[in-house]
Amino acid sequence: MRLTRWHSPQFNVRQPCFQGFRGFKTLLTTLVIICVFFLTITPSALAGLDDDRFDGNIFALYAGNGSLVPPRVTLTESMNQGRPSLLVFFLDDSKDCKKFVTTVSELQRFYGREADFIPVNVDTLLPDAKNSPQEPGYYYKGYVPQTVLINQSGKVVLDKPGQVSFETVDDGFRQVFDLLPRNESVELRRRSFNEFNTELVPTQK
Repeated sequence: MRLTRWHSPQFNVRQPCFQGFRGFKTLLTTLVIICVFFLTITPSALAGLDDDRFDGNIFALYAGNGSLVPPRVTLTESMNQGRPSLLVFFLDDSKDCKKFVTTVSELQRFYGREADFIPVNVDTLLPDAKNSPQEPGYYYKGYVPQTVLINQSGKVVLDKPGQVSFETVDDGFRQVFDLLPRNESVELRRRSFNEFNTELVPTQK
């Protein structure tokens, strides 16, 4: 019977060391996977809607809409393009802001194509800066959340503190876009001035 190298005395001595090293690698890999798993779920698991603790991007955590932050355009760019802007002043560690982000996300679903949504973390504002009307700091009044709706001409249509209702901001947008009142049209459509713009007339159901 031929003795292979794995059955020779010298390899029999080293085999336990090899098995021990392989077991250590398996244990180390398992520990790494567990750590990565807990690091991944910890922010969501510890997130608290009813506290003023920092949990991360509140738009992603509580509204499921990470596209809002950072905003795609600045207020200056929005005004230069003649588009309406919705400024939302917030803090990530404010329970009132955490609860309000779902309203902001819902508003973006209706008006995001025609208006620019610009969330502004107030920690990024310089307290003593001399801001122009094309800068968010010009409109900030010291509380969060604060919602400011600016029309195509740069005029403030709505400026409200706290958790403003969807309907309140919606009314502001309807004014900006000259839409029918909510009680006359559930769908968001422009007013009809004559028979030629029939594509903009609300369909009666």
